[in-house]
Amino acid sequence: MRNKTFIAVVVCILAAAYLLLLIPEQEPFLSFSDSGSQTKQPFVWNQDSYWQTLEAQYRQLQQSGCRDIENRIASELIEAASLLLQISRKNLGPDAPEFADLERRMFETGPLVSGCNIFIPEYIRFVTDMRYVVKKQSERWDMNDNASRITLYRLLYGGRTAIEEIMLQSPKAAYPVLIKDMDAPSQTPATDIHNVKIHSGDILVSRGGALTSALIARGNDYPGNFSHIAFVYVDPGTHEAKIVESHIEIGVVVSTVEEYLKDKKLRIMLLRPRADLPQMINDPMLPHKAAEFAYRRANEEHIPYDFAMDYKDHSKLFCSEVASAAYEQFGIHLWAGISHISSPGLRKWLSAFGVRHFETQEPSDLEYDPQLVVVAEWRDQATLKKDRYDNAVTEVMLEGAEKGDELSYQWYLIPLARTVKAYSVVLNFFGRPGPVPEGMSATTALRTQYYDKKHEAIKERLSFKADQFKADHGYAPPYWELVTLARTAKDEVKKGK
Repeated sequence: MRNKTFIAVVVCILAAAYLLLLIPEQEPFLSFSDSGSQTKQPFVWNQDSYWQTLEAQYRQLQQSGCRDIENRIASELIEAASLLLQISRKNLGPDAPEFADLERRMFETGPLVSGCNIFIPEYIRFVTDMRYVVKKQSERWDMNDNASRITLYRLLYGGRTAIEEIMLQSPKAAYPVLIKDMDAPSQTPATDIHNVKIHSGDILVSRGGALTSALIARGNDYPGNFSHIAFVYVDPGTHEAKIVESHIEIGVVVSTVEEYLKDKKLRIMLLRPRADLPQMINDPMLPHKAAEFAYRRANEEHIPYDFAMDYKDHSKLFCSEVASAAYEQFGIHLWAGISHISSPGLRKWLSAFGVRHFETQEPSDLEYDPQLVVVAEWRDQATLKKDRYDNAVTEVMLEGAEKGDELSYQWYLIPLARTVKAYSVVLNFFGRPGPVPEGMSATTALRTQYYDKKHEAIKERLSFKADQFKADHGYAPPYWELVTLARTAKDEVKKGK
């Protein structure tokens, strides 16, 4: 009898504990006034018919051949380079018609180059030079003005997209993995990494391999290709490079270059402050001092990851903030154009992951900062393909968010998730990462699992459809076709096909 009573008491206690652990967390209250984004609107290309016309031109070249077109392509590239030279000799505002002409030439020459598989290095060089010239022009623009942001985005993001469409349709040997831009001068300590001289104070912008990395890259008024920022410190004595970065799992850490590269990257871009900035002229070693500040702080204290993305409070740091907080100490304020997240559905989803600030510093937007020069970019065909698939799936999932789709989770797993979270807290106390990242709630961890599972299911279906498209058409689906296929894949997954 006593044993039965004891068992009954234990069962009652466990049931009561389970029910208590089932109590849901309070959902955050969101309003547009919280972020200052009331007047902001997400950028949309709204050019589907134009993309389809370019694709039709590419398809025609694939089917009928490229006889007598080589001279035309060469002429188009020469005229585009001539226009670029004219722009470089002027002081233009973001609304200048020359930029619209430049964009048209960039997009319309791309299918010719790709369809005939000629002049690919020359086209890549033109787009790379264009990025430098346009960023140079933007040094005089107001980066918080919509016209400035739109012109930079259309040309820089558009240029990268044009190059990558060609890369994905071409043989791997047709283009290099590393594309160098301008080797901006720097007096800070340096070391060679993968055939590029990297200086102390340089910034590495990358795209992670996790599914939520695509959400970080695309979840912006100006959807981009990057999800992570890391800061380079080079020891002046040993010339050994260290990478200072903030990870969701463990906060701010110092990594070796090998450890940084081992963590899966789909692309990497190297940025460096312009040598002619007033702060740099006064102190050419400023980038190294900023890097040293970040390096020492990371070694001397534990800095948690900032899920709220509050770039003004440096007690916790998200990845972008590692670089911006350090440079801020020495008078350089990165993200000349601050990032905005305006779409209600996207804001709701990000808030479910812990984000509380929707006016912040998004990794993708750092490329558009005129204070920085693009030095180099690494990418290859295999990782570009994964990047594109993840982007397309993310876009259609975010379309669903705007229509009311929820980030759900299995409510009955909350007690287990909270138990795992408690275990993680104990590990964090002893300086070790736990299964649930520090600063992430148990409910958020369940939502992340739900998001990943849904994303993976759509991507698996999309991959099948993309292979089918290639078999039917003879070429891989360009990005706009990939998004269309992803919409169908999402519907099929929802219907259980």
